[in-house]
Amino acid sequence: MSDLLLSTSAGREPLQASFSDAANPLGLDGVEFIEYVTSKPQALGQVLEMMGFRPVGRHRSREVLLYRQGELNIVVNAHPTDARSGGGHGGEVPFISAIALRVRDARAAYHYVLERGAWSVPTHAEVMELNIPAIHGAGNSRIYFVDRYKEFSIYDVDFVPIPSVDQRPPATAGLHFFGVVQYIGPERSNDWIEFYNELFGTELIPDDQRFGIMPKGTLLRTPALDPAKRFMLQLIEPEINVVDADERLQRIGLGVPDVLAAVNALRALGVEFVETAAAHTEQRGAITKTYLGSVVFELVHSEKA
Repeated sequence: MSDLLLSTSAGREPLQASFSDAANPLGLDGVEFIEYVTSKPQALGQVLEMMGFRPVGRHRSREVLLYRQGELNIVVNAHPTDARSGGGHGGEVPFISAIALRVRDARAAYHYVLERGAWSVPTHAEVMELNIPAIHGAGNSRIYFVDRYKEFSIYDVDFVPIPSVDQRPPATAGLHFFGVVQYIGPERSNDWIEFYNELFGTELIPDDQRFGIMPKGTLLRTPALDPAKRFMLQLIEPEINVVDADERLQRIGLGVPDVLAAVNALRALGVEFVETAAAHTEQRGAITKTYLGSVVFELVHSEKA
């Protein structure tokens, strides 16, 4: 996690000289991938394929599959040691274990956040693997920093393409990454706002600006070198008297230019959506049913710039 969640920002080091843009100190440029850990990769893979993703690569040395559609990358990690560690359920219930952020310079970004109180996660790359720097995020999750995402990417090193599979399957109904919903502990909003603001330069979204059909909580927006790659972080505290106060990355938000068209396209692939008085499909957004006990996707109206 971070010392930021334990102390104030007084007395911290000034911005490094290598970062000239104070509004985007890490050179953030969007999300490279989101990782799920599970002991049942086939079942999770079926859910992802219903959502329009296709398996495009296998890790060279670990039980890990890469799923993709458009610019969305999801890594399914079923490596035994990782799957057994997960989510308090021994890997039986999939959980979001990591989010990888594109940055201008991964090494510089990593040292920048460590100097401001982030907690390092030791990584041990095998032969033919990249050593991707990471820090602790919510719960058991990690935040990775990736700077190889253009002509030569991390997948060119760590993954073997699945033969005869389109490596760039098109996005279903214009799906793109919109944000991630994070469940936090009671009265922890200010701690996490400080964490993301100090490390990533996020901005707080006013309460009168809300997106989708699940508007509760606190919204933060990240900066990005390309404004179209900015994304949201939604922080949600538990309701009063709710026993489950675990902190975790709870679900992925996907932007679409036309929610109703996207829902129809995904329903044709087998996806079921929640349709209740409290939450139902409309042009602002929609939310899928929960699969495998934990996997849920939220659609949000978003015109990708």
